[in-house]
Amino acid sequence: MKSTETIVKIENVSYRYEKELVLEDINLEILKGSFLGIVGQNGSGKSTLLKLILGLLKPQKGEIFLFEKEISRFKDWQKIGFVSQKANSFNTGFPATVFEVVASGLTKKIGLFRFMDKEDKLKVFKAVESAGLEHLIKKNIGELSGGQQQRVFIARALVSDPELLILDEPTVGVDVQHVQAFYQMLDELNKKLGITLLLVTHDIGTITDKVTHVACLNKHLHFHGNTKEFEHLKMEEMSEFYGHDVHVLTHDHSHHGGVE
Repeated sequence: MKSTETIVKIENVSYRYEKELVLEDINLEILKGSFLGIVGQNGSGKSTLLKLILGLLKPQKGEIFLFEKEISRFKDWQKIGFVSQKANSFNTGFPATVFEVVASGLTKKIGLFRFMDKEDKLKVFKAVESAGLEHLIKKNIGELSGGQQQRVFIARALVSDPELLILDEPTVGVDVQHVQAFYQMLDELNKKLGITLLLVTHDIGTITDKVTHVACLNKHLHFHGNTKEFEHLKMEEMSEFYGHDVHVLTHDHSHHGGVE
């Protein structure tokens, strides 16, 4: 049975930076257990939308609800995990093991200088296992590939048992041959653990067999629907969303690729 519990609800939200309107009249609903892919060109407002959902920016017009609470009254931030565009910003020379990086995701809960108890350590092992990294748990993060490092950051986000996991272009810096395995892992987090996923990506065509819903953003929300509806969009409609010609390849396994 499909859940009708709303995890994120965005109502008539607009946002501008000085004179530039970046989001206009956005209405979007994410139900519990769904896997939403948000796609849009650079400058289409994707990052601004994520910052609004994460409470880093306040909507200038409209309202945002998280877990059916108005965002200004929402306090359960441990329910939301966030993974940014890879550790591009992370110093991979930092002398920390996979275990230590993942455990750092618990500092909000246990405090920075408190020792971890058995239950905390178990949570770290469970998160590492969910990300398929148990064989690398003692490795220094600097020794890992880009794809493995990104899995470490997902494990770090998972360690606090989030119900919603938000990922911003998580395959930036991940080797092409590891991208599919990475998306497979997200698919399992969604289907096996029931985590609601919100993924911002350019590779929407390569994961139409993984996401349940797609949103096309370019200042306005031009499309929001299930994957089947997205695959039936006409090329002219897609071009209109993106402001240029696009090429969408769906997953019939005779092609590779995504939105170009």
